[in-house]
Amino acid sequence: MSKTYEEINERIRSGKAVVMTAEEVVDVVRKKGAAKAAEEVDVVTTGTFGAMCSSGAFLNLGHADPPIRMTNIRLNNVEAYGGLAAVDTYIGATALVDPPGTGYGGAHVIEDLIARKRIHLVATGPGTDCYVRKKIDTYVTIDDINEAYLYNPRNLYQNYSIATNTSDRTIYTYMGKLLPRMKNATYSSAGALSPLLNDPHLDTIGIGTRIFLGGGEGYVSWQGTQFNTAAEEVNGVPVKGSRTLAVCGDMKQMDPRYVRGLDITGYGISLAIGIGVPIPVLNEDVIQRCSITDDQIFAEMQDYSLPSGRTCMQRYSYEELRSGSIEYQGKKLRTSSMSSLCGARKVADQLKDWIEKGEFLLNRPSTMLPREGRVKGLEERGE
Repeated sequence: MSKTYEEINERIRSGKAVVMTAEEVVDVVRKKGAAKAAEEVDVVTTGTFGAMCSSGAFLNLGHADPPIRMTNIRLNNVEAYGGLAAVDTYIGATALVDPPGTGYGGAHVIEDLIARKRIHLVATGPGTDCYVRKKIDTYVTIDDINEAYLYNPRNLYQNYSIATNTSDRTIYTYMGKLLPRMKNATYSSAGALSPLLNDPHLDTIGIGTRIFLGGGEGYVSWQGTQFNTAAEEVNGVPVKGSRTLAVCGDMKQMDPRYVRGLDITGYGISLAIGIGVPIPVLNEDVIQRCSITDDQIFAEMQDYSLPSGRTCMQRYSYEELRSGSIEYQGKKLRTSSMSSLCGARKVADQLKDWIEKGEFLLNRPSTMLPREGRVKGLEERGE
């Protein structure tokens, strides 16, 4: 059997839609089979909540009187981009406060804006005939400015490597603190709840897909940067970083519980975001893929003490990783996650609630994302 987006949305509007999280649907498929489950279930909700460095926000700060063309912009003393129109700017999640080292950066500015805190704005410009002012020093909130929206070039990594450290010293990475001589290993994925592991070939996700983004409504706007379809697959899902999504959404709708600035010790600033993607159960193949479990999803462990040339040491399932320890060549490694499974569950549950209440309809993608993509390295060349 098959369903259409229109049929599913009509069931949502009438309050008859059956919505389950990716964790809940597993037992239904197991007990009734994919064909029967596809008849009964209309939408599967997914979620993740973790660090996504390739994120940021476009802001339109509004014109002062007299006006200024802002070319050097600081928000809470964090540098924002001054190369757009007079009062447009982009602040990246990993941008640093000046001077750095205080544990505050662009991600925290974004969180503070969403929390409706006052932000100190200092901007200067060259002064022109049409923008005569050369400096402004003021305070703003998200309600004072015009547009404020997240535009994140790379979110929702489809799987990721497990990090460990074979060296004799502690190292500090975006995967957290890695103790010497392989005393620990860290990973970062919601596993069976993760959006792109439930639709691994992006059969239902494309440009225009409506998503849960930071506690508000957002959209898939393009394939994410470093979009890669060449990764080896096991059980139909990649075992390393693969596809990604670029996403956008209105910050004025968002909830600071789902958008949090991070200071990762020894590495720097990042942004933790809660993102959920609804997967329409168009047919039994869709729900079969959504019934994948942590014991069927594998990731590759790599040695992060190597500056380059990292290769797979061994593969582990997410069921093994979530047990709290793994074993490598007779050595026991403690495991911990850089993403929040509890947060991912809250995202999936919140999205489920919206859909069940008829507050969130599904969008048919206007364009599907590429079936092929490769990641290129950067070569150093002379003139």
